Amino acid sequence: MRAEIGEVYESATTPRRALEKAKGQRLSLRRAIDDFEDVLVAAPGGETAERFRPTLDHLRVVFAVHVEVTEAAGGLYEEILEIAPRLANRIDRLKREHQMITGEIRSALDGLPAGATPDRELHAELERLYTVLSRHRTRGLDLVYEAYQVDIGGES
Repeated sequence: MRAEIGEVYESATTPRRALEKAKGQRLSLRRAIDDFEDVLVAAPGGETAERFRPTLDHLRVVFAVHVEVTEAAGGLYEEILEIAPRLANRIDRLKREHQMITGEIRSALDGLPAGATPDRELHAELERLYTVLSRHRTRGLDLVYEAYQVDIGGES
């Protein structure tokens, strides 16, 4: 009996592989979102779409890695469902957001005019994308905290 209790205790306190992988990727995503914000703040002063393009393309790549780390077999969401199945609805919501955000990043890249300053409408769209990304990160942080009772770096 004691061995079973010890095994349960050890598995509950041993860091999970998917969680550790997500921690490493989370910093990359935060930096990509911060870079995007920096370009947004500078844009009204005459930044061209050419400054947005590499920033958004980098964000697209980093966000795709984020989706892979969280949604893949053996990924963070699968691990969370093993330890906290009650969080399934929140995971489903985050997965839907992944699809929406991926599409919005792609749409923003496609909508950037070559060499020109984004118009007000496009700039407002990009600001909305930034807000959606920031809220998504916060919801992800809350999910992980509730599942593991740990903070994986909620810097804003």
